[in-house]
Amino acid sequence: MSDKEIIEAAREFADKIMTSNTYKDYLYQREKIKKQPELYEKVNEFRKRNFDLQNETESEDMLDRVEDFEREYEKFRENPFVDDFLRAELAFCRMMQEVYVLLADEVDFEV
Repeated sequence: MSDKEIIEAAREFADKIMTSNTYKDYLYQREKIKKQPELYEKVNEFRKRNFDLQNETESEDMLDRVEDFEREYEKFRENPFVDDFLRAELAFCRMMQEVYVLLADEVDFEV
């Protein structure tokens, strides 16, 4: 199989992802929450802080910081628009993660 054929297969695979129910739900929830710009801005702030917290190096107070973060955003997460969007985003991210893991496992590539 040529490189060109592999790239074409990847495009076809991307099309399959974009027609999946998981991706469609993510897009639907994203568009729904974007109609409320202030709420969408807060969601993005939550996502950034969550990402930063998850990617910090372990520290003695990490558990306390995670608990503080969860407490701070507990009421925010109860908003159905927020919860629906974050659940759809998580489902899509998990699906993509499974794809990446599968590719990495299947391709024998030494670094």
